[in-house]
Amino acid sequence: MGHDHSHSHGGHHHHDHAPKLDHLNTAFIIGIILNSIFVVVEALAGFFTHSLSLLTDAGHNLSDVASLALALLAFKLTKVSANSKYTYGYKRSTIIVSFFNAVILFVAVGFIVYEAIMRFMNPEIVSGGTMAWVAFIGIGINGFTAWLFVKDKDTDLNVKGAYLHMAVDAIVSFGVVISGVIIYFTKIYWIDSVVSIIIAVVILRGTWSLLKDSLRLEMDGVPAEMDLEKIKAELMKGKGVVDVHHMHVWALSTTENALTAHLVIKPEAIADFDAIKHDLRHRLEHMEINHSTFEPEFADEKCKQVDCA
Repeated sequence: MGHDHSHSHGGHHHHDHAPKLDHLNTAFIIGIILNSIFVVVEALAGFFTHSLSLLTDAGHNLSDVASLALALLAFKLTKVSANSKYTYGYKRSTIIVSFFNAVILFVAVGFIVYEAIMRFMNPEIVSGGTMAWVAFIGIGINGFTAWLFVKDKDTDLNVKGAYLHMAVDAIVSFGVVISGVIIYFTKIYWIDSVVSIIIAVVILRGTWSLLKDSLRLEMDGVPAEMDLEKIKAELMKGKGVVDVHHMHVWALSTTENALTAHLVIKPEAIADFDAIKHDLRHRLEHMEINHSTFEPEFADEKCKQVDCA
């Protein structure tokens, strides 16, 4: 795995800016168990009451259980030591999982819309009361699971995905409660299909940013929260640094970022390059870049790499 750029300043003042998410193992396990039980209950209720909304939401919840399980597996894989074939270990699995989860949701939406259209043309009698009560339970379970991730949702893409899925599910369950109540009092059964399509739209909206961000990381793009101009400006603050080029920033995982750059150094400062690197790595850690590699160049020499910029 990449080296650890922890520092000590004037004694034992230790810095480690990589987010520690070990406590989320329990949150993932609780979420998986609760939602697995609810999927079974909701699917059975949907089957016996002929409610497409419940079956649709059960299918979506099942994909969320799979997503939680994959995210948990990815977090476990990040702990696996590096080896001669995977020199960074398996950290990138978190990016692959976040992208895979987004794709799963988009496929699920396609099935939801298709079934809703078919059911709209041939509506079936459903039990509005049962729909409402089962979905009401879903609000509690999904809301509680979302709460487990709310504190850490901005530290990792998979945690954000888990939070968004659960929060969206709570809203979706609320929509099913409303449709169940309407059906109970009005017997307008096509409402079930309309709610299913609304559910699909809500899922799409909640999933689009996850797909976009995970695809960006999958393509070694600059993480969304990174500003290259600010990073370059910070590097330019290094002692003796007169220019920065050939700079690349990418994600090693959903929690760790890396950078490589050519530093143009004044000739008289080259002897202090180790100290310059130490200072710049510290600055970058405060910008959520945990792994950095620098190549020095003298101010009077020309970069020989074709893509220097």
